[in-house]
Amino acid sequence: MATAPAKQGMSEAEWTARQELASCYRVFAMMGWDEMIYNHITVKLPGEEGAFLINPYGMHFSEVTASSLVKIDIDGNKLDADNPWAVNRAGFVQHALFHRHLTHAHAIIHTHTTATMAVCALEGGLLPINFYACNFAGQIGYHDFEGVTVRDEEGPNLLRNLGDKTVLMLRNHGPVVIGRTLPEAFQKYWALQRACEIQVATLSMGQAIHVTEEVVAVHQRDLSQTAPPGGPGVAELAAMVRRVDRIDRGWRD
Repeated sequence: MATAPAKQGMSEAEWTARQELASCYRVFAMMGWDEMIYNHITVKLPGEEGAFLINPYGMHFSEVTASSLVKIDIDGNKLDADNPWAVNRAGFVQHALFHRHLTHAHAIIHTHTTATMAVCALEGGLLPINFYACNFAGQIGYHDFEGVTVRDEEGPNLLRNLGDKTVLMLRNHGPVVIGRTLPEAFQKYWALQRACEIQVATLSMGQAIHVTEEVVAVHQRDLSQTAPPGGPGVAELAAMVRRVDRIDRGWRD
């Protein structure tokens, strides 16, 4: 993704991270994965320990721009005093937990889409009944609903239930997707969203065919042979950003 020159007083690394994250918010809006002014995608700022970017509280995903993103510390305190927008505590308490304790948690996505919330509320969760769901078999953690995520004491339960996974389905709530990069998190989220959409459609028609554990293992083993060049999610996110640019390039500012 081509980026504009960094704004005055901002490092090239921060401006690049801002543009990539802003573009991702616009993709989510284009795909209908937004939830009014709620939900969050956060990233660590490279080269700046303890600094993160999050969406402005009160701004729709389709309005987010590179410069409007709020820079915060690990406790959710604003680091860019000139930014007039607030930060949603319910958004960053949970994200901060994973950013703080998991070295690979560079990017974190949490949403409330109909399909993912429906699967989070289903006994059995995501089932191995479609191509995309087989990607995730055995690789998802589940966490029982404890109310809105503003209490620090919920943290140990979240970490324990995530374990060594990178997707945590918050039961009766929605998914948390973690990536080593933002494109990786995006690609993983896209596949999860598709898996949930197809599951909801399939179960609405009746009993589903479950893929066997043996076939799932072969499927997961061979997935790497289908990966596009550039690293996990890079080509996929870039393609979606080109679609966004045909609608509105304002996210770059």
